[in-house]
Amino acid sequence: MIARLFGRIADKHPNRLIVDVSGVGYDVQVPLSTFYVSADVGAEMALRIHTHVREDQLALYGFATDLELTMFEKLIAVSGIGPKLALSVLSGIETRDLAGAILRNDIARLTAIPGVGKKTAERMCVELRDRLPKTIDASPASPADSLRDDLISALTNLGYHRQAIDKSLDKLLASATATSRFEDVLRAALKDLSRT
Repeated sequence: MIARLFGRIADKHPNRLIVDVSGVGYDVQVPLSTFYVSADVGAEMALRIHTHVREDQLALYGFATDLELTMFEKLIAVSGIGPKLALSVLSGIETRDLAGAILRNDIARLTAIPGVGKKTAERMCVELRDRLPKTIDASPASPADSLRDDLISALTNLGYHRQAIDKSLDKLLASATATSRFEDVLRAALKDLSRT
């Protein structure tokens, strides 16, 4: 079983990296959180790996941190959640926020993740509540973090790319006040993103 890869990034796409290790290219599926922190093409990077074996397929899933790998393995242990949906979950919410939503039984927050329905969200809460790593800081996010998460979810669902969303929100939220309303910032973000 492959547990870790260290090599040069040969090719890079959202949700997928090709890692060249001594001339062998490994096709590794990754969540967006890992994609955004991954090295540029040609640079070296280490990835934690989950090797997923099925009777008709051998797939590698890579993560930038041990915590992401742990959460991925916890998610695929939930009935009805396979590796593809687990990657989608980790791409749609930060691990700390995911843990907090599970502990608070926040079905609304979990169903905001693309691909997660009400029944899946409920199963996640029931099956993972007592299995989450104790090292996760699951304290509630600040109002600013919650606003950002809500905006990212809304803009992702509208089809905008995460990198463009982050760039726009960094600019807009720097000037936002504690009383900024979701609708106002969303409107400004849509206006900003339509220009690019």
